[in-house]
Amino acid sequence: MLDEYEKILVTGGAGFIGSHLVDALLSLGKEVVVFDNLSAGAEGNLPSGIRLIKGDVRNPGQITEAAKDTDLIFHVAANANGTVSVNDPRLDFETNAWGTFNVLDAALQAGVKKFVYVSSASVYGRPQCFPIGEDHPTKPFIPYGSSKLAGEICCDSFLHTYELPVVIGRPFCVYGPRENPKLALVEVSRYLRWHLNQKPIRIVGDMDRKTRDFVHISDVIQGLLLIADRAHPGEVFNLGSGEEVTMRELTDVIGSITGQPVMVDVISDIMEDTYRLVSDISKIKSLGYAPRMSLANGVRYLTEELGEHPEIPTGATIFKKGQRGEM
Repeated sequence: MLDEYEKILVTGGAGFIGSHLVDALLSLGKEVVVFDNLSAGAEGNLPSGIRLIKGDVRNPGQITEAAKDTDLIFHVAANANGTVSVNDPRLDFETNAWGTFNVLDAALQAGVKKFVYVSSASVYGRPQCFPIGEDHPTKPFIPYGSSKLAGEICCDSFLHTYELPVVIGRPFCVYGPRENPKLALVEVSRYLRWHLNQKPIRIVGDMDRKTRDFVHISDVIQGLLLIADRAHPGEVFNLGSGEEVTMRELTDVIGSITGQPVMVDVISDIMEDTYRLVSDISKIKSLGYAPRMSLANGVRYLTEELGEHPEIPTGATIFKKGQRGEM
């Protein structure tokens, strides 16, 4: 896999998704360079001896220097927190849209063979059909989704104008080890962290009508490697499990795995994200993708990783200015 690429740059490589990607690339025997400002990631997520360039994608000079002589770029660096995008939309846009432009420009100057952009299912906005295919309309309703979509549009323009071989992955609700509890908003780890500390699980919205496609980090990495290896320039792929899970079903899984009664605190007056969200993964399956981690096993492994009293989530889920969160 990835036989034609030797030197690979991973922006955001010290973060949640990026650090797992780095591990996978090293296991393939690749030379990997990490570019990260460590605002959300941590050096502790990286293996010893890895080359880490501390820099910011908002700085074109820094990323251009880091991209020199690379064959493949995985652009993972981003603000991935919707609440941050609501509270500081300029930071979000400069990081996700302007930052993506800078990395694309650096890739063009470096003459890379392929550019993989890690986007987000947030670009779809509120789902209009189930499951969501890649041709679903893109109508994001928070700044985070719009900034990620702006990055996609930049990718498309660099492909058509400069023939930069760009491919795009849209992860759904990713969970697993190394999530930053101060920033991560995906329900699996948040719910589990509260539960393991004997605190009520704070559920935003309707726990039966709100559904999500939870995908383990190991499956997302599998998908990103396949996209880099086999996708044609310009293609876009969903990265999900293809399974729809209600919030009640998630709490049931957590209770079953831990063997502890689950307490819940439902915040029913915040309904902005009470909708069904599940991916159609038939397109990426055509590349050989097959989700391997069930939700039950993913929760089991994450429970073991977190231990008895993990750090409690501190970030609130905010969709509109002035809205109260669940914290």
